[in-house]
Amino acid sequence: MTRFINIQTNFTSGEIDPLLRARIDLKQYENACSKLTNVIVQPQGGVKRRAGLKYITEIANASSGARLVPFEFSVADSYMLVFTNNQMAVFKDGALITNINASGNNYLDTSSVGLTGSRLNTICYTQSADTMIIVHPDINPVKLVRGGTDASWTISAITFDSIPFYAFTQTFTNPAATLTPDKTSGTVKLTASASVFTAGSVGQYINATPQGRLRITAYDSGTVVRGITEIPFFDTNAIASGSWEVEGGYEAVWSSGRGWPRSVTFHEGRLFFGGSKSRVSTVWGSKVGLFFDFRPDSGYEDDALEATLDTNQLNTIIDIISARDLQVFTTGAEFYVPQSGLDPITPTNFFVKAASKNGAKEGARVQQLDGGTIYLQRQGKSLNEFIYTDVEATYTTQRVSLLSSHLMKNPKRLALRKATSTDEGDLLLVPNVSDGTMAVYTVLRSQQIVAASEFITDGTFEEVGVDVSDIYVLVKRVVGGSNRYFVELFTDGTYTDCNKTGGAGSGASGLPLNGKTVNVLADGVVLEDEVVSSGSVTFERAAASSYEVGLPFTTQVKTMPVEVKTTAGVRTSFRKRIVEVNAMVYQTQHFVINDKLVTFKKFGEDILDQPEPTYTGLKELEGILGYSKEAYVNVTQTLPLKMTLLGLEYKVSTYAGT
Repeated sequence: MTRFINIQTNFTSGEIDPLLRARIDLKQYENACSKLTNVIVQPQGGVKRRAGLKYITEIANASSGARLVPFEFSVADSYMLVFTNNQMAVFKDGALITNINASGNNYLDTSSVGLTGSRLNTICYTQSADTMIIVHPDINPVKLVRGGTDASWTISAITFDSIPFYAFTQTFTNPAATLTPDKTSGTVKLTASASVFTAGSVGQYINATPQGRLRITAYDSGTVVRGITEIPFFDTNAIASGSWEVEGGYEAVWSSGRGWPRSVTFHEGRLFFGGSKSRVSTVWGSKVGLFFDFRPDSGYEDDALEATLDTNQLNTIIDIISARDLQVFTTGAEFYVPQSGLDPITPTNFFVKAASKNGAKEGARVQQLDGGTIYLQRQGKSLNEFIYTDVEATYTTQRVSLLSSHLMKNPKRLALRKATSTDEGDLLLVPNVSDGTMAVYTVLRSQQIVAASEFITDGTFEEVGVDVSDIYVLVKRVVGGSNRYFVELFTDGTYTDCNKTGGAGSGASGLPLNGKTVNVLADGVVLEDEVVSSGSVTFERAAASSYEVGLPFTTQVKTMPVEVKTTAGVRTSFRKRIVEVNAMVYQTQHFVINDKLVTFKKFGEDILDQPEPTYTGLKELEGILGYSKEAYVNVTQTLPLKMTLLGLEYKVSTYAGT
């Protein structure tokens, strides 16, 4: 038998796809794991037990659909809005805001604007100051306004100053009258020799021979209209009857009959809408500073604008975002509006250019991260980054989840929590529909770190949202045989899910977990598990200063199968045994290695009823038995205590032949 010493200095490749099992040639293999569950990869290289989930409240009507939407009013005031069927609840600093608008209800009624549960999955939204705009192709765009207090909110359908026109059914008529323009181009007044115009002429076009095309923007009388030329008139002489026509059939592009915008964003002083139910590939921009005025009527640089994605495939716009440029995401490709230097977007330079052809998933709002834009691929198979490259002078797409696509299991949503300290990276959170897990990516571009792990709870992660630095989730849990929906908050310093904390006491009440077995921590000591009855549990001994009660979860750090490289070649097919493990830990209280408990307490005085000591340094484990061709180190933690694993050194024994 031959012995080798291996070391895994970090875990910055995260959990990698089983399809990479044979790629021992990859550098990432050395820093990867086959399982990372309920841990977060730190940018320094270690993995840390994820925070527990604080129980906030139960949402009664979430079964038909729900959506978590952040609302940042000011530096001091930010909120998480939880939309459910015809209702909106407001959360601030981990607490539910009650008595909304002094109504006696802990929610805002949204039934008047059509925000039903079935529509929430595909709403799109944007915010500026105290106002949020919410859109869906089946409802008139909605305006949500935060009032003077946390509990003051109003919601209403937007009343537009003007809506652009489109000829859904084109017609042509030749009025029996002459037509005289007062000038050849720009804003032109047209005078007819007979009463041929009506108020409905606004939005229609005049076509003249030998040349001239004008869009009517104002109706003065039956004989006089004004408009903007798209093609200058030949001169200002009267145009004979029969030499001009009215191109009609134009109507408001958004209406209850034609549908409404599908996506929205603010960009450079304009409100932009992307796609609508009837015009799926068109982008509209408002006038500068006039967010609800979308009909071009002056031709000046601050006028409203419009562009359509004319490509050889259907590209339904599902999201737009204000980033380095105005970026447009569709079901078939990614686009952007090129801007030269610091030049603003104007009606004369507004066009949309294709960049890559992957397609984005509707309902999963794209997120900005370090100059790039993260989005879910249309079929939910990968997490992509849309980023500008100076070398190619255009945008390209890179696959963030290339090494861990197995964690993408019909993903539903995408949220970003930006790092707030040096011991954490940016977190991308992706809840999955298929099994209710959540894929979590630690990203630190400066160190080229993209490390995936998986969060699992007793239930399913339904929704996720980030309020500045607070991560809220909507979790569906089966309690007493019924599906119940809880709003919960990841909270550092807690170690269980759906948890409740308190001070001194002999028990806890108000727990929404009847029949569930829960972990109990009292004064930092792990007590016997208890079963919740009538919303309460009684501790085996009273807590003197603090307690935590909540659902247990297990953490797991499982290395890739050990690969030993020698001058004679690899030993993949050889049977191996891990003889000894030295785990490098930081402020850790408990874990198990390959089913063997690692001790942290030592015999001595005053060890009973005391918290597990927090240890930093090397923990050695010997006497591990069993040969296998798939030898690995498996670190697990079943108790609700601290754990940060920095690296692993282990001794491997192999048979000389097989």
